[in-house]
Amino acid sequence: MKIAVINPNTTASMTATIADAARRVANSGTEILAVTSSMGPVSIEGYYDEALALPGLLLEIARAERSGAEAAVIACFDDTGLDAARALATIPVLGICEAALATVSFIAQRITIVTTMERSRLPIEHLVHRYGMVGRVKVRAADIPVLSLEDPHSDARDRLRGEIAAALRDDRAEAIVLGCAGMADLSHALSTEFGVPVIDGVAAAVKQAEGLVTLGLSTAKRGAYATPVNKPYMGELQGFAPAQI
Repeated sequence: MKIAVINPNTTASMTATIADAARRVANSGTEILAVTSSMGPVSIEGYYDEALALPGLLLEIARAERSGAEAAVIACFDDTGLDAARALATIPVLGICEAALATVSFIAQRITIVTTMERSRLPIEHLVHRYGMVGRVKVRAADIPVLSLEDPHSDARDRLRGEIAAALRDDRAEAIVLGCAGMADLSHALSTEFGVPVIDGVAAAVKQAEGLVTLGLSTAKRGAYATPVNKPYMGELQGFAPAQI
């Protein structure tokens, strides 16, 4: 099977990190198609970045489906554009926050998500509420810019470790979820270091995507995720009319 893993920001080096994490867990018969968005912000940190990442993301979702992808993963922990992508596509589309929380719910009761910036914490808390995990999940921000995870000279990883230690001590967390796709390569080492399960949403979403494809399941196309109504779009968004994208 072919699974598209789409980075909705435009930083190719982060896509490479995401692709490596996806391929490490994929079945031998699964091809991972890793894609970097062709337009939008270099990182997604807050609502404004998220909104402007959507056009590029939707283009890549449509292209992935046309190229034969049987499922798609949106590799941003804000689950950027997830509902719009599900309406657009006929293949299953998974968000890494939803996938991570679904996975960790099987193995722990007290869970802490450790994300990057404080401005990202509230959107993730909204997702925790949406996915029915209020009361089990806390969200912490390590105050690290997303792109600092790519910089070997930054203290980003030390700050992340410090926040995980605080979560285990103060939240009494039983498992940690990494709240950024740029952390996808750190889960195994951090789990070994701290002695608790550390979940990366990219890996979780790939395994769930494989399961959906194997079961022959896709997104319901009636109601909320019905195919968008065909109508003209104006101005700079003319090319995003449903019949054209």
